[in-house]
Amino acid sequence: MGKNRFTFTNLPGMAGEELGVSSWVTVDQDLIDRFAETTGDRQWIHVDVERARRETPFGSTIAHGYLTLSLVAVMSYEIGAAPEGAAMSVNYGLDKLRFLSPVKAGSRVRLRSRLVSFEEKSPGQFLMRSAITVEIEGEERPALAAEALVLFVR
Repeated sequence: MGKNRFTFTNLPGMAGEELGVSSWVTVDQDLIDRFAETTGDRQWIHVDVERARRETPFGSTIAHGYLTLSLVAVMSYEIGAAPEGAAMSVNYGLDKLRFLSPVKAGSRVRLRSRLVSFEEKSPGQFLMRSAITVEIEGEERPALAAEALVLFVR
């Protein structure tokens, strides 16, 4: 996906089209542990490998939902859906966020993004609404689904 593919002129007419799919990102126990340390969320289903193996229906620890969500930014950058000539982009929010499936330690995830709308909000500011899913390799149901809103300044 070249950055020249998306412009302030053509994006409004691309509603419904797929913006792109990122590469796979591995969510290993080290990443989960570092996220737990950073956030203070050390619930055992995330950090106690032996107990999670014994006592959860997943058979392993699972990533924090918010860890999975936090990976959306870097995977979005890879897709490169920012319009050419954007001076900056700002996360504007999420609508309809749902955590649908657990991400087991060692799994790989990727982002799939489809444009819902691209509209001028005020002079020089444009709001992009994208339907996003974070897919888990080998799983039918995604880890999460949401509508992501990003504000671009021209």
